[in-house]
Amino acid sequence: MTQRDVVKKAIFPAVDQANIPARPSLKLSVLAGLGGFLAIAAITALSNGLSLPLILGSFGASCMILFGLPDSPLAQPRNTVFGHLICSFMGLFFLTFFGDFWWALPTAVGCSMAAMMLTRTVHPPAVSNPVIVFLIGPDWSFLFMPTFAGAVVLVLVAFFYNNFVRKIPYPRYW
Repeated sequence: MTQRDVVKKAIFPAVDQANIPARPSLKLSVLAGLGGFLAIAAITALSNGLSLPLILGSFGASCMILFGLPDSPLAQPRNTVFGHLICSFMGLFFLTFFGDFWWALPTAVGCSMAAMMLTRTVHPPAVSNPVIVFLIGPDWSFLFMPTFAGAVVLVLVAFFYNNFVRKIPYPRYW
């Protein structure tokens, strides 16, 4: 075994193939993708029709969880809505009270993660909300539009789609 092989093996240990999740069926994959399509289409249509900002970049990742992993605790309504609210709040708080200093955004992200964990409302896509806040610099109405309103639309679409189209019980809890 060469020195390169030893280093490679140390950095990239053998993957235990038994631990890799099973591939979902084509039907399940297509249904998840269709759910994400419908959720973002609903938010976009409402946003355009009402001339209100209802879309966030993090909502695309939320769709992966809501429609691809609907049984996960991360996909439940309380996690989706409150996770997004907490993280947008943290971004707005740190931007408003501390400004756009190099440490303010990472602190907002870290505080968002800790707050979601402490409130049992972990929703990973929401952690990008402070980044979005620092990039666009919105006012405090950002908490309602697009954060709260958009997250509620996502959950409503997930509720109807998962229960009535996919025929799976959603949510598992509120």
